[in-house]
Amino acid sequence: MAAKKKTTKPEAAAPAPANAPNLYELKGGRTRVTYSTSGIDGQPRLHYKDAKRDVTATGDEIKLYDGPGAGTRAGIVIERVPDLKDVSFVLVVPRVNLGASNEAAISCFGVVVTSKTTIGGPGLVKGQVDSYKLVELAGTAKLVEF
Repeated sequence: MAAKKKTTKPEAAAPAPANAPNLYELKGGRTRVTYSTSGIDGQPRLHYKDAKRDVTATGDEIKLYDGPGAGTRAGIVIERVPDLKDVSFVLVVPRVNLGASNEAAISCFGVVVTSKTTIGGPGLVKGQVDSYKLVELAGTAKLVEF
């Protein structure tokens, strides 16, 4: 019985590594947002600035949301007025593969969420509790060394 001849296929080139960014610098209108997934201290940091507020949150002050298909969602409280409202900002950034580059232009959005409050909690608010304002953002996603 004759031995089967072994055929070899040429090896495909390995794809370039999909470097993920760790720093996002974004702006839209009068809003500026900087988000780093890990800073020099190893903690994530989100800085939000608009015409009325200038807030930086780090570590556990940032709420990260998981879920399919929406990239990264990071939220922070940007204003609290007891017995009136809580205002939060949720940044939604897409997945980005930097490839051989360390920077890419991106567009994304954030949502300013205003939640009415009372001294007895949101259950005592009549009508709609939450309202939303969409903030369109554009800027860069980068891979940097901290």
